[in-house]
Amino acid sequence: MARWIGLAGAVLLATASFLGGALPERTTNPAVDGPLTVILWLAGTTAMVGAWWALRGGAPSAAWAYRTAGLWALPLLFSAPLGSRDVYSYACQGWVYADGGDPYATGVAAAGCPWLDAVAPVWRDTAAPYGPFFVLLGALAVVLGGGLVGTVALLRVLAVAGLLVAALCLPGLARAAGVPTRRATWLVLACPLVGVHLVAGAHNDAVMLGLLLPGLLLLVRPPGRLLSGRKGVPAVAGLLAAGVLLGLAVSVKATAVVVLPFAALAAVRGRHTVAALLRDGGLLAVGVVGALVVTSLLSGLGLGWIGGLGSSGDTVQWTSPPTAVGMVVDYVGRLVGRPPGAVPVTRVVGLVVLAAFLVLLWCRTWSALRTPAARSDGAGGWVIRLAARAGVVRPADPRTPPGERRLILGAAGMALVATVVLAPVFHPWYATWPLALLAVTATRTAWFALPCAAASFLALPDGSNVARLVKAPGAVAMTLLVLAVVLRAPSWLRRPP
Repeated sequence: MARWIGLAGAVLLATASFLGGALPERTTNPAVDGPLTVILWLAGTTAMVGAWWALRGGAPSAAWAYRTAGLWALPLLFSAPLGSRDVYSYACQGWVYADGGDPYATGVAAAGCPWLDAVAPVWRDTAAPYGPFFVLLGALAVVLGGGLVGTVALLRVLAVAGLLVAALCLPGLARAAGVPTRRATWLVLACPLVGVHLVAGAHNDAVMLGLLLPGLLLLVRPPGRLLSGRKGVPAVAGLLAAGVLLGLAVSVKATAVVVLPFAALAAVRGRHTVAALLRDGGLLAVGVVGALVVTSLLSGLGLGWIGGLGSSGDTVQWTSPPTAVGMVVDYVGRLVGRPPGAVPVTRVVGLVVLAAFLVLLWCRTWSALRTPAARSDGAGGWVIRLAARAGVVRPADPRTPPGERRLILGAAGMALVATVVLAPVFHPWYATWPLALLAVTATRTAWFALPCAAASFLALPDGSNVARLVKAPGAVAMTLLVLAVVLRAPSWLRRPP
């Protein structure tokens, strides 16, 4: 029953896309979404989310999950763009590069992109926030596509190709971490965020995941499968290949850099010693840096893409907790006559907290790999206890290869969770980053499946953000949620997992 309910939802969403989706001639204005479009979108999203949630404990089999997810994706594969107009930004940025311009120095409006009217107004004057590899792919799509429709179609093909590669990696990652493949494949591939935003929306997050997951799979599969043995890839070549894949993922979307320190831990062969980390992590780093250098040189844009990363923080929405807190502070400030200006401050605070958490998480993961009995002891042990409470790591596990791999992948998933939560901006498709790793490691799923379900309702078919319609109430609600989490966290972490 869940299969057909989800399929009906996908068909409704595909229908909504042609009535009021992110079509090139439409502007991003909630007022243009007619009642029928909104009804179809709401019914379709509800059907897909309900069917996905009903089987969050696992599909009948991994093969059943693949077939069902593919069935759901089919209507969305041939729909108009849904939930975002970013694919038109990709197209224009690719056009700027193909026309001889620098998308990191010039906005698509100033460069004279012929498809400017299709781009969301907020992104028309900003630099490209993506890496050089994706700019090259975008330019290739422009050259081969011959026009906007052809370019968008090829960008969707790239996104689907990345998603297919990621899908092929899920069983291997799940088995390496000791998680049922039927659950991992279902949680990722059947998630409405994947169908709507990675397939129909053609977001480059799919390309990033299609490079990130095989890179991690090369590192965590048991010895004798991929990195050693008579029929396997030699260890050095495997580490270099994994590094290249991870470097290309960063060269698509810089968010992937958060995973790199944990990938270095997964690269270690044998005992986790400093010497082994420097040896094997160093080989991995050579592949990462090599991929970044080569793509930067091939594009001819050098390191200009690093400066464009700040462009993604140009929007102010309460769906980012640090931004929501700043908005509430500004609201209160206006009541007493103070000028607004708290959002940049709270965003910086969020980034500082994120950096501190990532460092602490990596250090505790490294310590746990070296001394398993001390996983949740000592200073900073609350980080491992937090992961244990979330079902991402299991402190009671013996020191076994599956336990170590689960710990590393789970820590990388927690790092992506922190990145999504503490980043200056949040868009629904961002939730697919941690979802891909949590699905192959976590034993408890509701805590991350529920936010993914809620995020599925944040974007209207034409790309309008529902959060903009409830800006002040949403900011207050998010701030209260942040306060509740901060106040409850100490007692929650003291309880046994």
